[in-house]
Amino acid sequence: MKFSAASNPPPPWIPTVLGFDPGRDKCGVAVMTGETLHYHQVVPALAAIATLDHLIAHWRVDRLVLGDQTTAKQWRSRLTQDLQSCPPLTLVDERYTTLEARDRYWQMYPPQGLTRLLPQGLRHPPRPIDDIVAILLIERYRSRLASSQESGLIP
Repeated sequence: MKFSAASNPPPPWIPTVLGFDPGRDKCGVAVMTGETLHYHQVVPALAAIATLDHLIAHWRVDRLVLGDQTTAKQWRSRLTQDLQSCPPLTLVDERYTTLEARDRYWQMYPPQGLTRLLPQGLRHPPRPIDDIVAILLIERYRSRLASSQESGLIP
């Protein structure tokens, strides 16, 4: 996976997906175009709508994927009502993403110092990982989309 430091929007012919891991207090957001990760951040729930509005406009988001657990129903309704321009919204199975995100965190940010001596199962990321969950939601959506296209089904 490539990580982009550039803040320029991608070409319009490449679909851009915004992943959103909703929560009561904090939310994870990520923006990807193809294999390129442009942005990922954990934001306070109160700032989520404004953040999403900005990201949707800046990156010309084609699809918003949303985790389907906990507060998904409330957030789905809120997103369709409160976003200035809501792209098509897709719910994605977010079961076990927190465990996966823990592993992914250590792949993205290899442990340093004494932490690297600990078995991976005993390490805990030093910050919230909701943004990494949002990345995983995008990857799950893309995987489901690819499977549907291979089998001739429309997602």
